Amino acid sequence: MFPLSDSIKARRLPFINLILIAVNVYVFFQQITSVSQDILISKYAFIPSLINFSDFSTLTPFVTAIFLHGGILHIVSNMWFLWVFGDNVEGYTGWFFYPLIFLFSGIVGNLLQYLFMTGSSIPMLGASGAVAGVLGAYFVLFPKAQIRTLIPIFGFPSVINISSAFMLGYWFLLQIISGATSIGMSQDVGGVAFWAHVGGFVTGLVFGKLLQKKVEFELES
Repeated sequence: MFPLSDSIKARRLPFINLILIAVNVYVFFQQITSVSQDILISKYAFIPSLINFSDFSTLTPFVTAIFLHGGILHIVSNMWFLWVFGDNVEGYTGWFFYPLIFLFSGIVGNLLQYLFMTGSSIPMLGASGAVAGVLGAYFVLFPKAQIRTLIPIFGFPSVINISSAFMLGYWFLLQIISGATSIGMSQDVGGVAFWAHVGGFVTGLVFGKLLQKKVEFELES
């Protein structure tokens, strides 16, 4: 399932969301045009085996890794999800809390991934955990929203409306199942950081619940 748009009109210009997308794109451009991309990744990506909680300098990748990506498809998919869901979360939570949701979700996601892969020497990078936090907040704040979704039906691409509660709940369940099946696998094999998605989503759920209030919003017919 791939989301195309949602039925909620943005309350205002999603200024912070646009800044977050722009920053991620800018950092990715600097990353791919770097003279030595490997050195940049080894310095700013999150490498679990190098984490030492008594040395603050080894902890900064919990944040910096959020803004690095593993390729064009990686950043495009993350930024697209942020574009579709982030504007309404920002409109609801405001310019102050929205970036906190993004950053805290990314950090908690990386921390949870670390707990499952403490000995891994594989660099981990990407905004997936942070974006998952935005999805978690959306799940709480806009459960009745309809998501125009591209989905294959009998092998043919089709566009249908799916409730955000179903789509995001299904996505979250897949992350838990995928994370559970990855337990016990070699820690030096690359792949998707499913537990970062889980940690980010749950963080977004918590923020959404804390910030939730009774409001009325109009759904497009």
